[in-house]
Amino acid sequence: MEVFASSSSSSSSSSSDSDGSDHVSLDEAYRRLPLLYFSLMLIWFLSVCSWTFNTCKTRHFQTNKLQWTLTSVPLIKALQLMLCFLFWSSCFYDHVCSLWISFGVYLTGVLFQTVTFVAFLLISHGYCITCESLSVSERRTTAALGCVFYLTLIGYRASIPYFSIFLTLSYSILFYVIFNHISQNLLVLREQLAFIENEDVPGMHDAIYTKYTMLKKFQGAMQIVAVAELAIFINMDNSVDSYWLRLLIREWAHFCILSYIGWTFRSKDLAPRFSVMPPVRLKGDRTLPPIYSIEMDAATFRDFSRHEWHIGVPTSSNKDSLTDSVLVVIQHPHVYRQTSALSNSHSPALSC
Repeated sequence: MEVFASSSSSSSSSSSDSDGSDHVSLDEAYRRLPLLYFSLMLIWFLSVCSWTFNTCKTRHFQTNKLQWTLTSVPLIKALQLMLCFLFWSSCFYDHVCSLWISFGVYLTGVLFQTVTFVAFLLISHGYCITCESLSVSERRTTAALGCVFYLTLIGYRASIPYFSIFLTLSYSILFYVIFNHISQNLLVLREQLAFIENEDVPGMHDAIYTKYTMLKKFQGAMQIVAVAELAIFINMDNSVDSYWLRLLIREWAHFCILSYIGWTFRSKDLAPRFSVMPPVRLKGDRTLPPIYSIEMDAATFRDFSRHEWHIGVPTSSNKDSLTDSVLVVIQHPHVYRQTSALSNSHSPALSC
């Protein structure tokens, strides 16, 4: 189950051949690896540069930190491939397989897998899509799953007995949590779409449908990841002669899957009111948000003190005539029905 695995195991095993006694067989088996790793490193490095440039260029569209969070995934991958290239090139051309570089490949490979699945967990929770931030319990759960997955990978890479079983269980839990949260968010968005269509509120339809489409594409990508993990787990071919080909297929799968997910969640001009979302996930029964509006003049709005009606939107775009413009007052959408214990300490709000 190593679709997001590195070549750290092969690098670690080859580091024991630093005396050059197996130099001929090493050249014949792994001759293509330096060029392959160098090419992959360039591809990922260009991806990091283009992603960063696009995020900076369109940062006025970006109302959240999801894009910057996803930047760490290709950055760590590029660093891992650079270390792999340095390791194999030093083995072939300097006849020294550095143990420290091999250890760096090992750590960056584990870190890449962990950060990748933590990013998947954040997206599945609806981070910056259906909620601006996660609740304390969700953050703790995500951090705990990431730590357990990281430690399990270290044990599996170190060939500790029974850690292959632990890694299988860890993958199963991660995929269950990811697909479960994606299904919950898609269900809520479908209910909101049906509610908006029944209430004839076309202004919110594009925003909700955009979120639904993004999560639906992510669900399809995660299904491909799960199938790829299972296919690589079943494929037990460990022949040295075809190692470079299996490595190329695996790395190309990394790039295609992560590029598709990155393209889906890139920083771009989204639908109007896309950023309207509850500021944090709360416990309690979920209810659909009521959408109403009241029009009043500016003088009436200044004396308006109703707690649940306070978002004033001027209908005039001319700043000089704001005193004479009509204000549209929007009610707070109560996305969550709070318990009596929470109602006094925190009231629902929107971030626009």
